[in-house]
Amino acid sequence: MSRAQLSIRVHRPPDWQDRRRQPRSDDSAVLSRINTAVSDLPTYGYRRVWAMLRRESERDGLAVVNAKRVYRIMRAYHLLLERKPAEPRRKCAHKGRVAVAESNRRWSYKMNGKTPVLTDGHYSRANSLSSEVIIEYKFNLF
Repeated sequence: MSRAQLSIRVHRPPDWQDRRRQPRSDDSAVLSRINTAVSDLPTYGYRRVWAMLRRESERDGLAVVNAKRVYRIMRAYHLLLERKPAEPRRKCAHKGRVAVAESNRRWSYKMNGKTPVLTDGHYSRANSLSSEVIIEYKFNLF
């Protein structure tokens, strides 16, 4: 610590308070509102709960609650949802090389966008660049 800092700390008045941090406000009113929202809809995360509280506050003329505050309160009282487990990564079928019929040939394909088929869905296809043969097609419903 520098001498200037020591000098400042020594010469402070006895009733000095560091006002850079605000004292924590009482969270009981917000907690009760969060509990009512979570008890009705337990699968809602903090973002949806915050949106519901924000709409209620605007409708009733109350002070709007900050999203970070909602997250902090829900974390402190164990009201957050469990995180989704990460999906395992798929192993690639090839290791950077694609089999071709002859040497000095390049294999590639082009995707021809989605073609609407009647009103039931769309049809997607992938064509080979060299022979324009359809490699794969797929029909999806809307």
